[in-house]
Amino acid sequence: MSDETREAIQRFHDALNSHDIDALTLVVHEECVFETTNPPDGTRHIGRAAVLSACQEFFVQSPEARFTMEEVTTFEDRAFVLWRYDWADGHVRGVDVMRVRDGKVVETFAYVKG
Repeated sequence: MSDETREAIQRFHDALNSHDIDALTLVVHEECVFETTNPPDGTRHIGRAAVLSACQEFFVQSPEARFTMEEVTTFEDRAFVLWRYDWADGHVRGVDVMRVRDGKVVETFAYVKG
């Protein structure tokens, strides 16, 4: 399962960095739950449509944004992704706690330093 998990996470991040909603649609599970880094507890998006809408809004607001996966650790259906998020004039680092089901991302909870 870890190889399948790693491959799904890679497809997700490739689509995110390409700002490609069609590619994200293929890798986001219909029951996906995404929690952002917005303080204090993140904003929760439930379901594929809500997750894709949040991603589309992010792409519009941050057209130069790019995530670099610094380290990916998988265990069965779970993944822990240390990342660096770069935008036009800055960056921040954080971690996503993710879960994969049926080859698609079903949970992604984001945490940020700072």
